[in-house]
Amino acid sequence: MPGKYCEYDREEIKAILKIRLSKKRFAHSLNVAEMAVKLSKKHGGDSEKAYVAGLVHDICKEIPASEQLEMALECGRNFTATEQLIPPLYHSAAGAWYCENILKIEDEDILNAVRYHTAARAGMSLLEEIIYLADLTGDDRSYKDVGKMRKLAMENVDAAMLEALSFSVKDVVNKKSLIPESTMEAYNYYAGKKHN
Repeated sequence: MPGKYCEYDREEIKAILKIRLSKKRFAHSLNVAEMAVKLSKKHGGDSEKAYVAGLVHDICKEIPASEQLEMALECGRNFTATEQLIPPLYHSAAGAWYCENILKIEDEDILNAVRYHTAARAGMSLLEEIIYLADLTGDDRSYKDVGKMRKLAMENVDAAMLEALSFSVKDVVNKKSLIPESTMEAYNYYAGKKHN
């Protein structure tokens, strides 16, 4: 039976993911979906949407970069010239394209949550924020301050987004890599909310 937001139900989506992803990435996707539900319930979001978006967020992560780029360019969701120079970001726009065109997901909120789960953007919806944070705080994550990040994500979405974006921007600057415009706009947006 089809799901509420997709032609496929949860089990069918999982079967597709098992084919497209390594065991580790599949487990990560399940963890993100579960964390997204927890965050959704805590912050008054739609937990069914959160589960679906969490499941599919990395659906194009492990296909060749050339295929990711092709889909990303077709995505039509402001895939910028800067992002075209950053291969690790291709999979999010490619994933949004795949979800819309192959899985037939029509829900804009889910599609944008997949699209912006790596680069973020200013004015994200609650679902977009939840997927961004769930990706960082799922049970498979083990970086130094992950416990602090999980606690913050449960307590205050805006504060968690600012913390996550601060970390992301610092990391990219330290690597002397490119920063997508949407990431800087997101950082300024959440920093501005803190100062208002």
